[in-house]
Amino acid sequence: MINKKWAVFSPLLLLLIPLIGMLFSNEVNWSFFDFIIMGILILVMSFGIKLVLKTTPKRMYRILIIGIILILFLLVWAELAVGVFETPFAGS
Repeated sequence: MINKKWAVFSPLLLLLIPLIGMLFSNEVNWSFFDFIIMGILILVMSFGIKLVLKTTPKRMYRILIIGIILILFLLVWAELAVGVFETPFAGS
């Protein structure tokens, strides 16, 4: 059985990818603020998916809602990274 603390914070292990990338390459240049924002985005996405899995009874609705959550996550991530939609909070 997985410890509950591990299950809550395991999505944050994704933040190790850019951290390790910063050690080996100058192409990855994240600030502390970037890690905080991405951590918040990952936690919100994972808690949203967990909530959908607990509360939605029909499998088709689960797939649809989780797909929407993932698309929204990817759109916000792309906007913050490169400014796809050129909003004021874009990273460029």
